[in-house]
Amino acid sequence: MVGAAPYAVTKHGAYAFAEWLSLTYRHRGVKVHAICPQGVRTDMLDASGSAGDLVLRPTAVEPEDVADALFRGIEEDRFLILPHPEVAEYYQTRATDPDRWIAGMNRIQRHWETAR
Repeated sequence: MVGAAPYAVTKHGAYAFAEWLSLTYRHRGVKVHAICPQGVRTDMLDASGSAGDLVLRPTAVEPEDVADALFRGIEEDRFLILPHPEVAEYYQTRATDPDRWIAGMNRIQRHWETAR
């Protein structure tokens, strides 16, 4: 998330911890799911300021949509649950072409800085 280092870093940490839990305990029947929505129409989005308005608000979904995606992901026994379909492409680009992904995120950062 542009403009929010603590949020971005802790979100990465939470994802890594969920991944670790799954790979460590799955064989014991412990199911772990990482749900990674983009923008969700909540008070948190309202408080995210101009960065949230730029990056998240245009494609924000209702909390009920996130809950529905979570329940589908649990039923399908998926680890990574992405309520926003476009986020799967972001993950793919980030994994296969990290330089392109970082450059794209940097363009968003620059846009945000000039728009403030």
